[in-house]
Amino acid sequence: MPRSVNAVASRKRRKKILKAARGYFGARSKVYTVAKNAVEKAMQYAYRDRRNKKRTFRRLWIARINAATRMHDMNYSTFMHGLKKSEIDLNRKVLADMAMNHPDVFKSIVDKVK
Repeated sequence: MPRSVNAVASRKRRKKILKAARGYFGARSKVYTVAKNAVEKAMQYAYRDRRNKKRTFRRLWIARINAATRMHDMNYSTFMHGLKKSEIDLNRKVLADMAMNHPDVFKSIVDKVK
């Protein structure tokens, strides 16, 4: 009885990896074993950085809010504490957008907090 190998599945598996490695430099997009390692590493980075993206955006928003509140003689922590006390439910993303694009509205919020 001849040996049975599932060439269709094997080729599909290899093509899937090589397709994911398109645009990589040199052998990383041509040689299967090298491409497999590159794609696996890329997937790890993608998984990790989907979480890191949230952290970096939060840092950016905090920096923007802090800069805007300091222009109105207040710092970030007292501003955020004042927001909680005055029961203004705005998240950091919205506050940072206001600080950048609508400084007059942001100033009125700071005045309410004061």
